[in-house]
Amino acid sequence: MLSHYTQKEQHLVLKSPIFSELSHISHGFFTRKGGVSKGIYNSLNCGIGSKDDRGIVLQNRAFIAGMLGFSAGNLVANAQIHSTKVITVTEPWQAENAPQADGLVTNVPNLLLCAAGADCGVILFADSLQNIIGVCHAGWRGALNGILENTISAMEALGAKRDTLHCSLGPTISQSAYEVGDDVYSQLMNTSPWAENCFVKNPVNPQKYLFNLPFYIENRLKLANITNFNNMGLCTYSHPERFFSYRRATHLNEPDYGRHLHGIGILAEVEEDI
Repeated sequence: MLSHYTQKEQHLVLKSPIFSELSHISHGFFTRKGGVSKGIYNSLNCGIGSKDDRGIVLQNRAFIAGMLGFSAGNLVANAQIHSTKVITVTEPWQAENAPQADGLVTNVPNLLLCAAGADCGVILFADSLQNIIGVCHAGWRGALNGILENTISAMEALGAKRDTLHCSLGPTISQSAYEVGDDVYSQLMNTSPWAENCFVKNPVNPQKYLFNLPFYIENRLKLANITNFNNMGLCTYSHPERFFSYRRATHLNEPDYGRHLHGIGILAEVEEDI
């Protein structure tokens, strides 16, 4: 429900319908709008690893936390390295002390788990019956090596069940904008023969392929027996006015690029006044 947001705010944070019935869960996929960054980072750049002013990035992160009902100090994000490592979070940490990993899970209320993305997939997870959530960052390498499955397993260790697990993929680069070479094609095909359906020859450059990362992520989740899945269906590359894109910035020879931060958290129970 977004009834407590203004019309402007609803344009800034995107809600997945798959979490609509989970009143104890707050989540959001964010656009590049609503922040205070300038220039190529305009305006909601949340990338600690970018060359943007650190203080401004922290302001943008605080804005995201507030939009989802959490304090800035309880926003938890890791240092992403395209790995399969998942951390079970029990308490927040400072941004400068963020551990290297690409997945986070928790059953602790009031923590906002976040992952960054600027073309790669960010997947939010929530068990519909248990207060257990997760988030992971999945490019082709992380998805291939098992970050999705590792995140699910870490949630199961806390008591989550696959048949009550809901997950949503946020804004991600689409197939039409994602050219890859034989190296990526070969690695995926060697371990996932069904991935043939994720590739088409690039009509402009037949020696290259166009790779469907969202479809690959969806199929990995299906093979992991996850049926409650939603793809927001938004391309980061194709909408420069709404989203940051690493690949688009590279094609434009820009010196750096902004990063989105998407998150999910368990809301603490509020006692009603008597």
